[in-house]
Amino acid sequence: MNQSGSPAQFLTPEESADVDKALLTAPEKFLTRLTISSLRLLTIIAQDYDVSIEKLSHQQVIDWFEKDGKIRREKGADAAVLKW
Repeated sequence: MNQSGSPAQFLTPEESADVDKALLTAPEKFLTRLTISSLRLLTIIAQDYDVSIEKLSHQQVIDWFEKDGKIRREKGADAAVLKW
């Protein structure tokens, strides 16, 4: 999954602190964190498919989530990219 083999970090503590300092409402801060994390995840998905983020289709994203879920079920959470 994750080509580097290391756990994916979707939002660093520094980025989270920057979001906290931003003059945003609580819902805006949540959406900002979600967007930054989504960008990281889309980067991983695009790398797995060897395409640019712009070229990813919605079906590739769905397929990737199915594949990651299957890995989690069959090999455990540590083998999957998403750790939930």
